[in-house]
Amino acid sequence: MTGTSTSPGTDPTPLPVGEAATLCGVLLDHIETVVVGKRPSLELVVSGLLASGHVLLEDLPGLGKTLIARSLGDATALSVGRVQFTPDLMPADVTGSLLYDQSRRDFEFRPGPVFNNIVLADEINRAPPKTQAALLEAMQERQVTVDGTSHPLPRPFIVLATQNPIEFEGTYPLPEAQIDRFLLKTSLGLPTPAEDAEIIRRRLERGTDDTLLGPIVDVGTILSLQATMETITVSDPVITYCVALVHATRSAPETQAGASPRGVDALVKASRARALLAGRDYVTPDDVKAIAQPALAHRIVMRPELWVRGVQPAIVIDHCLDSVPTPSTLPTNQ
Repeated sequence: MTGTSTSPGTDPTPLPVGEAATLCGVLLDHIETVVVGKRPSLELVVSGLLASGHVLLEDLPGLGKTLIARSLGDATALSVGRVQFTPDLMPADVTGSLLYDQSRRDFEFRPGPVFNNIVLADEINRAPPKTQAALLEAMQERQVTVDGTSHPLPRPFIVLATQNPIEFEGTYPLPEAQIDRFLLKTSLGLPTPAEDAEIIRRRLERGTDDTLLGPIVDVGTILSLQATMETITVSDPVITYCVALVHATRSAPETQAGASPRGVDALVKASRARALLAGRDYVTPDDVKAIAQPALAHRIVMRPELWVRGVQPAIVIDHCLDSVPTPSTLPTNQ
């Protein structure tokens, strides 16, 4: 199921919200043919794509983080660039570099793997800070500057990064400025026994380790879906609610630093994407509540004494959701 591709330089045409929601549902169902039992995480990843936001997948090895990124690219006909982050990885290995072309007797820019629609930054915390920082401009400005010349990245563009939360040897924790650039952060969780059995059954049916997943939407359709998300309305009471939640994280006694202003923007963006997935053209407080943890928890810095005791930011988000009054007003046309 593909839509009409958008020509370069033209603005994509939004789809009717119902049609867009149906397309997203078909896309999620298609990916679920190879990714078993991870629907909530898949919805967050697709929400990131709809909102043009980056997603950080933090969980143990072997749970399907890389499979999700590759499957999303296969199902959407988007180009995927995979970067295996290692301690010896250099910034130019990510962004690209200038190489001397002897035939032209001039330097030529050779783009790196970041010049793809989906960039899978595998084990991003294994590279040193200078290499991690190579992604900062790309994630925020959607461009790469090399030797004073800016090179725009393709549209759409999102980074799907993975990291192992329990392995610390040979790793470099992401700085707060970079974590803040991820729209959402989520974990996959261990599969149930039934899901493990289903994974094995599907592997036996395929007869190969490779997962075969053909594209069902094209790049133009993805851009149209992103344009549709921009038509989702957010009422003033819901905006006030989002702002109040973020300010509550800043005044919470457990936090050394709460969510940044970028956190408000992320909360609203992700809530609009969730509303679109549900087939609604407006955001409800329940959308905000459902997306608050993956949108805000990674932006909170806990007080050192609580961090040492293993107190998680998720607790702060829960307290904020309990303490901030929920608005009841919806758009007047609903």
